[in-house]
Amino acid sequence: MDNSILREITLGQLLDEAVRNHPDNDAVVYVDRGFRLTYSEFGEVVDQLAKGLMHLGVQHGEKVAVWATNVPYWVALQFATAKIGAVLLTVNTNYKTNELAYILEQSETENIFLIDGFRDTDYVATINELVPELRTMPRGHLKSARFPHLKRVLFLGPEKHRGMYSIPELLALGHMTPQSEYQARQDALNPHDVVNMQYTSGTTGFPKGVMLTHYNIANNGYWIGENQLFTHKDRICLPVPLFHCFGCVLGVLAAVSHGSTLVILEGFNPVHVMASVEQERCTALYGVPTMFIAVLEHRLFPKFDFSSLRTGIMAGSPCPVRVMRQVMEKMYMNDITICYGLTETSPVMTQTRVDDDVNRRVASVGRAMPAIEVRVVDPETNEPVPSGVQGEVCCRGYNVMKGYYNMPEATAQTIDADGWLHSGDLGVMDEEGYLAITGRIKDMIIRGGENIYPREIEEFLYTLEGVSDVQVAGVASRKYGEEVGAFIIPKPGATLTPEEVRDFCRGKIARYKTPRYVAFVDSYPMTASGKIQKYKLREMAAKLFPEAMR
Repeated sequence: MDNSILREITLGQLLDEAVRNHPDNDAVVYVDRGFRLTYSEFGEVVDQLAKGLMHLGVQHGEKVAVWATNVPYWVALQFATAKIGAVLLTVNTNYKTNELAYILEQSETENIFLIDGFRDTDYVATINELVPELRTMPRGHLKSARFPHLKRVLFLGPEKHRGMYSIPELLALGHMTPQSEYQARQDALNPHDVVNMQYTSGTTGFPKGVMLTHYNIANNGYWIGENQLFTHKDRICLPVPLFHCFGCVLGVLAAVSHGSTLVILEGFNPVHVMASVEQERCTALYGVPTMFIAVLEHRLFPKFDFSSLRTGIMAGSPCPVRVMRQVMEKMYMNDITICYGLTETSPVMTQTRVDDDVNRRVASVGRAMPAIEVRVVDPETNEPVPSGVQGEVCCRGYNVMKGYYNMPEATAQTIDADGWLHSGDLGVMDEEGYLAITGRIKDMIIRGGENIYPREIEEFLYTLEGVSDVQVAGVASRKYGEEVGAFIIPKPGATLTPEEVRDFCRGKIARYKTPRYVAFVDSYPMTASGKIQKYKLREMAAKLFPEAMR
């Protein structure tokens, strides 16, 4: 592969370039609160935060966790930590007490930023429960019995809390660090240093800390933007979580590497998305399929102007063909792209291109990114399979993670001796290198010895009138081992029955693929990054259809 197109660059250097080249261009915008920073202003905030962290004693290689929604200063913190050689550790906003404790222990985190809370979880109360010493020890001198590595707790906002530094205080402390020391810290950085740790969604097993370098994500972000033809004139509406690669790499780094503007939403809300696109004349919109469905089906959709949109990314879970066509036609996103990858691959290994025809963009997840090799192998032998034959998707290149933090065995199981990262996903590649994802190895349903791939049935059921969304998962069966279960979200006002669903399948797909069990649901169990948790659907099925085991 041609590695000459890759850059040896740190995230701090990437931002400095954007500041030099586009100082007056908007960098970060929040429509709902009138928050707006140019690249010049954003660069100054980043430098002050970075110097404030240095004054507090944050060292090269220390982890700085951030447990927050997409609030202002989140992105500034991403670059501030990078500039001083710290490792930004992103924490899932849906985590509760036990999950946060696991992350803090496993990652040996020294610092954590947090906000008040999210939904029904009070983050401040949670951290005080886990670290009661916060109430009694002076700031900067924390010694936690349970988390011996933890040194500092900081609040990602202006409010003051016992034992925590606030953002205004941190910015003020930045003046205490000499510029010469700050520059020396930056000069000592290596693009191959770990700069980001993200814990895998944990759809199976315990979450694992994926270690990503400047080199991994700076280059991946650049090529993601290139494949959307980004320039400094683009304005990207970003309603996806920043704690996930979708937000902080596909969004933030694709934008900053091109001097583009980030129009950020603190959380997903279809009306806020539509208002942001219209008011800021956004040219790109990111989201998982369920987000696009929510926008398209919202009653206010016809009242908003989407004509500024051109491109964007749909990723996170398989995109229904019908939804893709509607996005292109009704939202003017003719250049929309599909990305595929894993956190472990920085994250994108394949992407469709804007000049791909419609069929390519609705039937595949694109072809390999520049300087990345992608192949499909037999899961049993690891030998490459011919075009058109299903196997496990693997990749090799600059984008492969450095490894899982403190999990050498798990790392060795994922990255083989030849450097190929095994995704655990099933796919088919055509003769021109376009990849179609057909399922996950563990998602496969085996009914009486017949292998059934949920994606095939899902795409078929999307064509049934009245179906808004559908997921297919295995239902444990005493007779067949597993039966096919369909979990359907009906369109508003639609009335469907299980028998109608099965009638629709008869004569059109094989009988063994026809869902024996059908459930109508309001939503799916999902990770915060928008991935359907199929193992939870299987757990639901056991409760909904106990007769399957009789």
